[in-house]
Amino acid sequence: MTTPVRVPFPVVDEVSRHCLQEEEPETVHIEVHLPGPLDPTRLRKAFTEALYRHPRILMREARGPWYRRRYEWELTAEPDVEVVSFAPSGPRALQDARTRALAEAPPLSLSPPIRLEVVDSVLFLTINHTALDGPACLRVLATAAELYGGRDNSPAAPPVRPAEPRQEPPDTPATWSPPARVAHGTPDPSPGNGMLVTELALPHRPKGSPYTVNDQLMVTTALTIAHWNREHGARPRPLRITMPVDDRPRDTSMPIGNGTRLVEVPFGPGELTDPDLPALLRRTAERTRALKSLPRPQLGHGAALLTAPWAPVAARAALTRALRRAAAPWTSTTLLSNIGRIPYPLDFGEETGRAHAVWFSAPARMPRGLTVTTASTAGRLHLALRWSRALLGPGDGAHLRDLFEHYLHTTEASP
Repeated sequence: MTTPVRVPFPVVDEVSRHCLQEEEPETVHIEVHLPGPLDPTRLRKAFTEALYRHPRILMREARGPWYRRRYEWELTAEPDVEVVSFAPSGPRALQDARTRALAEAPPLSLSPPIRLEVVDSVLFLTINHTALDGPACLRVLATAAELYGGRDNSPAAPPVRPAEPRQEPPDTPATWSPPARVAHGTPDPSPGNGMLVTELALPHRPKGSPYTVNDQLMVTTALTIAHWNREHGARPRPLRITMPVDDRPRDTSMPIGNGTRLVEVPFGPGELTDPDLPALLRRTAERTRALKSLPRPQLGHGAALLTAPWAPVAARAALTRALRRAAAPWTSTTLLSNIGRIPYPLDFGEETGRAHAVWFSAPARMPRGLTVTTASTAGRLHLALRWSRALLGPGDGAHLRDLFEHYLHTTEASP
């Protein structure tokens, strides 16, 4: 019997593992809507084969003594569990599947730490974010679609943009003070996350604009939160919005795991009060371009020091949790994860067809308490708002959606 290959936890995985909470599981949810039905036997076969095509996803947390200095992933030759399941239809079937995706993380002790649940012609992929991220699992799903339907699911070519030279962010608000928090709405007494998904028109962007749709979404998010906070009597403060940056290829060579790095885009309070929208969009574009061009560890230099094996993981876990609590006031205001145009057709063949809507949502633990995730498919923008129930309730989510839609429309102003 061969000894399974072991891989030390990367920095992102280890920090997440140190800070797990049962009340707010670290899950990523992906929801794919298809026009036609799926055959259970064919889908199970295709998805299982896709796991073998991307063997790095077949992993579980290796057991170890309390004094071990690293967590390790143990790569397995095959899945420990049946990943694909089919839920019965019903008036609340979709909502119940969304609730499970937020409330029940696939265990790290079983390979792979994901599950795929099918409700009618909708796929719900739930990912334990300690192990994997959304773009990596979407790559696996694209492989499964190709195996299921026999059609090419290669990624579309990314938009051609000139290489950005390294540059310092221009005209950047100071970040020496703690950023604004999202003001409390009407919290729900139950623990965990709530979520709202909606479909919007893609914002118009005049030809030759110096900004991207991502910049429009960034400005929209900042204006939405500034408006929400004013309504709730919060004192104006600078906003900082975390933005994941993913430089991985989208083909079958894509590294599977947590592969994004995080940057923070700042906004001064004065910029978001009766703003000159074209000027704000231009400044935001300059900031995001500069931040993307700067080399930086995934979670910054401090996280690399915390995860160095200078002490047993139990001791470093306690220190990491204490430092995270101490740093809570300096945590960014919110996270905007823009997946962009879904790069794969997600074409499951003649009977099932191509995906016409794909939603993602990222964890929304306090102190941020709110995440905004966007993707575009079939010419439409798919928005997921996810929040900590300790901060907001369902009515708050609906109001934030309306504000987001309003401000997204305002970003269509001509330069």
